[in-house]
Parts: sequence; structure tokens; C-alpha cells
Amino acid sequence: MNHQEPIQDLQAYLAGSWTVERTLLDRASGTRGTFTGVVRYALNPDGGLDYREDGTMHWPTHSGPAFREYVLTPGAATDSMDVFFPDGRPFHIMSFSEQGNQDKHWCDPDDYRVNYVLEGPDSFSFTWDVHGPAKDLLLESHLVRLNAGRQL
Repeated sequence: MNHQEPIQDLQAYLAGSWTVERTLLDRASGTRGTFTGVVRYALNPDGGLDYREDGTMHWPTHSGPAFREYVLTPGAATDSMDVFFPDGRPFHIMSFSEQGNQDKHWCDPDDYRVNYVLEGPDSFSFTWDVHGPAKDLLLESHLVRLNAGRQL
């Protein structure tokens, strides 16, 4: 793949709606699953973005609707966003920059590591690698902008 131009304004890049396809692997049991749906990054009154994903999860023990929400606030630089849980707890830093595209989150007793990859003007991916006594997971998400070429 060709080298992508860095994202100067991550908030502007993310704003809008994206399709998401996620694969889930529980390495301890070999169980595999999927999540497909839509992610919306909506501008919020606090100057950041509200993240909401809605879709369908398929897992051997559960198949059906699923959703997740986060709040993103402008980061230390315009090419990063600070990601928080809805209750205000810090989660991680999102960035595509060479120095900042990886971060981690400790969720006792497990270690969560994320890696973001910019694939183009209308697509990106991120991978969560989770290790610990409670979980051994690999979650790979691929997002593609809906209605590429125009803002929603």
C-alpha cells in the first residue's frame, strides 16, 4: 500500500458515518465471532465527538443487536483524540501518527493494546490485542466511510 498522507485534523476526518466489520477471536478457546454495523462520529456540544456503534454481533453464546458508545475530545495535537468511556473514565488516545498510532489501557487484570492504521481518505482499521488472566482476545475492526466524498 502507498504511504498515506498524515491526518492533520482527526476530528474532521472522523466526523460522519462509517460501516464497521469486526472479527473477534478468543485465542484461549479458539472461538470466533463477528460484529457488523455502523459507527457514527457526531459532533457534540463540548467540542468533541460522540462515538456510537450499532450492529449485529455473532458469537456462539450470543447473536443479536449490540452497541457501544464512547466520547472523544480533542487531543494534545489536532492529529489525536482522547477517548473516554461514557461515564468519563479515560480509555486511550486515538491517532494515526507514526508516533501515536498505538496505545494501551489497563482493565484489571487484563492489558488492552490498540493499533490504528490509516488505509485511505475513507477507510481505516484498528486492532485490539487483549492479554491477561481473564481474557486472550484479538479484535480487528475495519471501517469504511458511508457516502464517501461527502460529509453527513
